[in-house]
Amino acid sequence: MSPALASLLALLAAIVISFASRLNVGLVAIPLAWAVGAFGGRTPEAVLTGFPTSLFVTLAGVTLLFALAETNGTIGALAARLAALASGRSRLLPPLMFLAACAISTAGPGAIPSVALMAPLAFAMAPAAAIPPFLTALMVANGANAGNLSPLSAVGIVANSRMAEAGLGGHEWKVWAANFFVHALVAAVAYAVLVRRIPLDPPGAGDRHPSPPPVDRVQRGTIVIIAGWVAAVVGLNAPIGLAAFAAAAVVIAARLADERSALRAMPWAAIIMVCGVSMLVTMAERNGGMQLFTALLATLATPSTLNGVIAFVTGAISSASSTSGVVLPTFLPTAPGLVQQVGGGDPLAVALSINVGASLVDVSPLSTLGAICVAAISHPDAARDLFRRMLIWGLSMAVVAAALCWLLAGWFARL
Repeated sequence: MSPALASLLALLAAIVISFASRLNVGLVAIPLAWAVGAFGGRTPEAVLTGFPTSLFVTLAGVTLLFALAETNGTIGALAARLAALASGRSRLLPPLMFLAACAISTAGPGAIPSVALMAPLAFAMAPAAAIPPFLTALMVANGANAGNLSPLSAVGIVANSRMAEAGLGGHEWKVWAANFFVHALVAAVAYAVLVRRIPLDPPGAGDRHPSPPPVDRVQRGTIVIIAGWVAAVVGLNAPIGLAAFAAAAVVIAARLADERSALRAMPWAAIIMVCGVSMLVTMAERNGGMQLFTALLATLATPSTLNGVIAFVTGAISSASSTSGVVLPTFLPTAPGLVQQVGGGDPLAVALSINVGASLVDVSPLSTLGAICVAAISHPDAARDLFRRMLIWGLSMAVVAAALCWLLAGWFARL
């Protein structure tokens, strides 16, 4: 067996494990990377050079900063105030759910914290406004996912760093815009279909909306520091991770949040998963496994269908696997090679299709986002009904993503 085939089989084994087991695939990927490297004649020291140190610092810094903001109530207060803007105007509430979740996600926390913060609030307000649970879930989950590829969020960092390694760097806001557009489009379709079920003026709805909590001194200070971090990253091109650690140190030094609570709240399992799979992918690249993979995948597509095919494949895998931990690190590095193998196409359009295909299915209850929404409903029958509806919707998004990327990915890449 060649080193290329061995490394590809190891990567496929990691993907299967992520499908079929609750085991953190990063814990498996690291020893697999060691085995693949050794099979290819590399020393342990050479294998360790494949660990994504820069990505680890970035993910740890960003998640620490927003864990501090979450534990001191800053993000929750902001989410409540944003959602309260629609008080008494029932049909405006779903779009504001989408925009609030998107704004929070774009600012840095990403989709999962945004849904975790918005879903309980949204489902608490929805009955008073007669908003169907299915529409509530779609607005919150799609809104959070629409901002999930921001260059300030952990998933956006993963996507942009893997694209940069493949020679496709410098398109951070185009990555965000393409993902936002597709999620906004499908959310708008859902809203247009389901909004007719919302009465124009539910009796007493305005009286029953919960008032947003006040923003206190601690939270105001945290907002100022995070705004400074965003300004440094966007305006001064400061390194995202290093600047996030600096901002987190200021928050802690100013005694605006508890360091130990924030460290416990950080998603260490996700960080290990992403970095471990990235390490395995790096070993597969060095052993020729990714080149072999792109050659096999290229046989399924033509230059005109490549964007749609890759969006469907990544969507199908992402529906039962981790988007940021498995799908994006595995597939994004293959974009230039796929174009060469197929004989035509735009590598950036392929990368955008991978991002969209992997993300659009994440409203399924098989994903964390959908699961949080289902868990926000206390009535068992209503929860089961929402689970079924979101499962059908989420799985169908693999086909929708394929069609949209086939039609639009090339256009977005040329903007």
